[in-house]
Amino acid sequence: MAEGLVTAERLGTAEPGSPGGPADVKHDLFQDEDTFSDYGSHDKPGTILQKSVPEGNVSFPEIFQTNQLLFYERFRAYQDYILADCKASEVREFTAEYLEKVLEPSGWQAIWRTNVFEVLVEVTNVDFSSLKAEVKLTHPYLCESRVSTFTLECMKELLELKENQLPLQELWVVFDDSGEFDQTALAVEHVRFFYQNIWRSWDEEEEDEYNYFVRCVEPRLRLHYDILEERVPSGLINDYHNLLSECEEVYRKFLNLRSSISNGGSDTELENVSMAEGLRLYSEIEQLKQKLKLIENPLLRYVFGYQKHTGIQAKGVRPTGRKITHVVSTSMMASLLHSLLRDKLYQESHEEMEIQFHNDPLSAINACFEGDIVIICPGHYVVNGMFSIADSIELEGYGLPDDIVIEKRGKGDNFVDCTGANVKISNVKFVQHDAVEGILSIHHGKTTLENCVLQCETTGVTVRTSAELLMKNSDLYGAKGAGIEIYPGSKCTLSDNGIHHCKEGILIKDFLDEHYDIPKITMVNNVIHNNEGYGVVLVKPKIFSDLQENAKDGSEGNKMLKVQTNEEIGAVEKVGQEELMQYASGEMGLYARPDFCDQTEQMEGNCEIVSELMAASTRKGQVKKKRLSGLGITEADDNLMSQEMFVSIVGNQFKWNGKGRFGTFLF
Repeated sequence: MAEGLVTAERLGTAEPGSPGGPADVKHDLFQDEDTFSDYGSHDKPGTILQKSVPEGNVSFPEIFQTNQLLFYERFRAYQDYILADCKASEVREFTAEYLEKVLEPSGWQAIWRTNVFEVLVEVTNVDFSSLKAEVKLTHPYLCESRVSTFTLECMKELLELKENQLPLQELWVVFDDSGEFDQTALAVEHVRFFYQNIWRSWDEEEEDEYNYFVRCVEPRLRLHYDILEERVPSGLINDYHNLLSECEEVYRKFLNLRSSISNGGSDTELENVSMAEGLRLYSEIEQLKQKLKLIENPLLRYVFGYQKHTGIQAKGVRPTGRKITHVVSTSMMASLLHSLLRDKLYQESHEEMEIQFHNDPLSAINACFEGDIVIICPGHYVVNGMFSIADSIELEGYGLPDDIVIEKRGKGDNFVDCTGANVKISNVKFVQHDAVEGILSIHHGKTTLENCVLQCETTGVTVRTSAELLMKNSDLYGAKGAGIEIYPGSKCTLSDNGIHHCKEGILIKDFLDEHYDIPKITMVNNVIHNNEGYGVVLVKPKIFSDLQENAKDGSEGNKMLKVQTNEEIGAVEKVGQEELMQYASGEMGLYARPDFCDQTEQMEGNCEIVSELMAASTRKGQVKKKRLSGLGITEADDNLMSQEMFVSIVGNQFKWNGKGRFGTFLF
């Protein structure tokens, strides 16, 4: 048996101390803690090689099951034993050296698989430099064809045309109980996986400024397992595959054109045209490669995907001008239909209502146009796609939220994306498991969430810049990030909600920059409790831009500015409390008590948030005034600046939050 290292443990017959035995494998490959991978179960020693029975009508022998290796097994195989720090131009050479150490050169059987047929062969020799195996047909002859029958004579003729040599990646090693061919099966699998999923035909022509593994193998390998574990949005996966196919096609045209130019004669007008076309194709290839690298890079993938998939286009009004009511139910009983007609579908007006029936909520929403209504009947619905709501529609559960449950499958996609001008969702429970995206993202327009339950996984509700959320009488819990994440320039109204058992309750992002306004927030009668961190967190810059500009004037100027800022904060806190009390007495009589900020812990939490937002608003106003003055605009309206302040924050209760009611995170 060839000497070498394997990348997975097998239950074999080797003694623990013998070469190639499981003990040696563990010591060589799995002794150190896997610190570079967050994929799979890194606490396991490795995949145990199993056998599998090939599908089909022909009784082929069992083969090694090698396509279920964990991420870190493939990672270490390519990093430590196959590619190391090689350049792209050295990949084949390094792979050949690896195979010489671990691959049995002859004496093993394999199934040769193509898109047309499968046939059993025996390997008689391996040409390591070309990554090919010399084979012969076995006796008895076993073959299964998907198109037409391949006789023994036809197969012999085909092998002769190929000089009896087949690429290793087209061979699946036949299982052997002795353990003698374990390393051979794994080595062939690594070659096959690499050329099917990692290698690109243009890699060898790229500049080798640093090693190929870091530049190409690792990001592509991580992307492959991200896709397997459903960590990437399905739309982004389709984009990646389409870009890959397009790039391969353009590169193939480029190679053909380059070959024709090199085989041509002297300079001619035709050659000049070909050169121009070659430059165009080269530029197109470079652009496509950059797009591929954006998706392959785990740091840029989310940003690229977010920008790509938030531009959902609204359908607008239906061409017929009619509005349709969509009814969703897994089964429609006569009693349920009677109740729907009585409660929801009967109209006193004489206008005829058009109704469409659906089995799942996703198909109903995809069929909606502007102004449509979706009524979801009681039931447990499992969806595999993303709710993309770009038109002003209503999504209403017919019953209590716990009776209308919509559960999300698939980790990579968002659950609900809203860009409609006026979207309303009510009486529904959304359930999320093992997700990497939030449960609801509002990118544009206004979304109303009423009497809903949100069982989150990562972030709960995200209100993006220029978007608006009105959330009332709802329950949100379980987010590993913030329950509600409020971006600058957004508007958020929270009334009578429960936000609990999240990492943070509410996270407010306040970027003091000329391009952002602080968010306008209304919080009334919410109960924010049992969160791991703070009930409410304000994220803001550590150094404000106006302080940065004045920092150059000297230490004395800095001290004066610091004193001035502290005084302003005190004034702002006082004004904030006074305005809050005026609002409470004018519109919320229940809370019109002059000493409410001192009486209860509940009111203290409200005042903390008010004071901090008021201070941030004042500083923001000063920065704007200064910039306007620099442009020659001297009449900056104070009333205009004050409109950026909070709307109201009263009556909220903060209980049992791990770090307290309110905190500030500086970045």
